[in-house]
Amino acid sequence: MAPIADAVASLHADARPAAPGTRAVMDQRDTTFVPGVLPVQAGTAVSFPNSDRVQHQVYSFSAAKPFELPLYAGTPLEPVRFDTPGVVVVGCNIHDWMIGHIVVLDTPHFGKTDAQGLVRLQAPPGTYRLQVWHARLAAPFERTVSLAEGAAGQAVTLALGPPPPERRGNERLRALQEKLRSLKREP
Repeated sequence: MAPIADAVASLHADARPAAPGTRAVMDQRDTTFVPGVLPVQAGTAVSFPNSDRVQHQVYSFSAAKPFELPLYAGTPLEPVRFDTPGVVVVGCNIHDWMIGHIVVLDTPHFGKTDAQGLVRLQAPPGTYRLQVWHARLAAPFERTVSLAEGAAGQAVTLALGPPPPERRGNERLRALQEKLRSLKREP
């Protein structure tokens, strides 16, 4: 079975910690959100710098945080604060192939899997609800886990749905730009 990158794993206990005043960044490079999946704790302010030469109009209609950043280049003055736990799907009104996910969590114990499908979560010994989210999971994976001092790691096997259709936006944009150039050259 192939490793799964960009899955967000989190440990939840009954007591909810206060949200910290932290910051995070979701950049836009080569008309792509970087990182494509950004896990944050509730209360985090996320900046959306634009490192591209073209303008972007970042938005979300997600229930956890609807917002819109009007057409811009550079970095908007104010970050967007994410206070409500849930998955926020982020897009660009100008470049419809740009899709990102911000996973807002009510716990400080979370991480994102690397290219090998591994993540290390640090939490005190106790019983937790392990939750794993991935864009291709039909529903988040959940199970109860017990952590003991010095215990070995635990493995989770996930069954993902099929990958979404490939979005060929950059090629489409380049084709349109070439068509426009050829029209400008005609007498």
